Amino acid sequence: MSEDLKSMVGEEEKIMWEGRPSKKCFILESIFNPLLPFALLWAIIDFGFIGGFSKFGTGGMGFFLVPFFLIHLMPVWLYLFGVIFSFRRYKNTYYIVTDRGMYLSEGMFSKKYDMKPFAELSHVNLKRGIFDQMLNCGDVEATTSQMNQNGIPVSITFKSISNYDEVYKIVKKLQIDIYTDVMYPNDKRPKENHGYKTEYKGEE
Repeated sequence: MSEDLKSMVGEEEKIMWEGRPSKKCFILESIFNPLLPFALLWAIIDFGFIGGFSKFGTGGMGFFLVPFFLIHLMPVWLYLFGVIFSFRRYKNTYYIVTDRGMYLSEGMFSKKYDMKPFAELSHVNLKRGIFDQMLNCGDVEATTSQMNQNGIPVSITFKSISNYDEVYKIVKKLQIDIYTDVMYPNDKRPKENHGYKTEYKGEE
C-alpha cells in the first residue's frame, strides 16, 4: 500500500514525512466508535425479545422470527463487521507529506487515494481525542476553502499518528509558506519568487 501511494508522488517532489497511524490507537478508536452505544442498546433490546420468546415459546413462529431478528440486528452486525476488519483498514492506511502536498491512502476492501496540494489548504488543525491523549497520539487535519455538497469544508486528515507534533509543524509551515505565496505573489510568479518568506522555487 505504501508503494502504491508513493507512486503518486511526482518525481520533482520531496518527501518530508511518511508513516502509518499508531496501531493501538487506531484499533481502539475503531472499537469505541460512535456506533458502539447504539449497537449495544440495539443488541440488548433484541436479545431481550429473543430470550423472552425462547422462555415462553414462539407458538410456531420460529421460522419467521429467526430471519427477522437476523435482519433486525443489522446495526450490530455492521458494528462488529467494522471492528473485525479494522485491522485491514489499518493495513491500507498510509500517509505522506511532500513539499507540495499531503497524500493519503485508506479503505477496507476498495482503496481510496487522496491528495491535497498545499496551495489549496487554508487551515491546519490538531485534534486529540481520549485515546489520542492516553497513547500520546493526535490527528492532523488540513482543510480547504472548498465545500462539499453538505456545506462542509473539504479536508484531509492524518489520524492517530504518534509523532503528531512533528507532522503538524511540518504541514503548518509548508501550508503557510505555499498558501501565502499563492495568495500574495510577488514578481508575478517567476521561477524564483521573492514573496513572503518563501524558499520554494518553480520548475526549471
